[in-house]
Amino acid sequence: MRILDACVDLGITHIDTANAYGMGKSETIIGDWLKKRGGSSPFTIATKGAITRDPDQRLNNDSAHLQEALDASLSRLGVEEIDLYYVHRRDTRFEIEEVTETLASFVKAGKVKAIGFSEIAPSSLRRAHAVHPIAAVQSEYSLSVRSPELGLLQTCKEIGASLVAFSPVGRALLTDRPHSAETAQTFDWMKNNPRFQEPNISANLAYNAKFCALAADMGYPAASVAIAWLLHQGLHIHPIPGTRSVDHLKEVAWGAEIGLSAEEIARIETVLPVGWAHGDRYSVGQWAGPERYC
Repeated sequence: MRILDACVDLGITHIDTANAYGMGKSETIIGDWLKKRGGSSPFTIATKGAITRDPDQRLNNDSAHLQEALDASLSRLGVEEIDLYYVHRRDTRFEIEEVTETLASFVKAGKVKAIGFSEIAPSSLRRAHAVHPIAAVQSEYSLSVRSPELGLLQTCKEIGASLVAFSPVGRALLTDRPHSAETAQTFDWMKNNPRFQEPNISANLAYNAKFCALAADMGYPAASVAIAWLLHQGLHIHPIPGTRSVDHLKEVAWGAEIGLSAEEIARIETVLPVGWAHGDRYSVGQWAGPERYC
């Protein structure tokens, strides 16, 4: 609740959630916060559906399922219309045109203002956009994940969609307080992720130390510089950093106020050259859903 209050104070206008975050808990908390404000929202609210609790069918893009998920999200958030609704992950049982038609029906029904997809390939994006305008694509993008530069950034710009960058501070690898190898093992997701397993994590922490030293020399927290770099890549790029504290929120928000020079960009990319991160960004199991295109 304090973080949401601080977002308003900092002038943040977009908030991202999903029905899968805490299996509805995130949306419920946001809904409770909005209710305390009388129901009015200072944010553009984005949420997502398609990830399920069913161990036999973890992804579901069926029209009936997405309708049910959307209605549940509307109820938890306490709103009549969601600003931006994404399919969280593609279910390959359904052609993307069919799924886009489902999302378009939500717009026509007045339940959703705009639609998007998370972690789809540029080719899929073009196919979806041919059916109905796609407002945004959510994808991991940061100094540690540069793959969107191989087509997704360009395609989003071409069709007029936003690239909403999740994990913009590299799951803490681009901050002054990265997770140690020991701490990473206490998180269910990280302990199975290649970048946070040895020997990769030690190599990544060595790069982190160099980046933090550079950021300090520039006079900023590392997270602020990571956000500033990302915003420098294009006006259609919108970072959505996560946070557990107001202090960290202020650090990432500060990045929007930093204008980096060409020389500073070069210094950053010398310390963190393309491909510096050790280990795949997902394990084999974690790759279920995201579309690989390069």
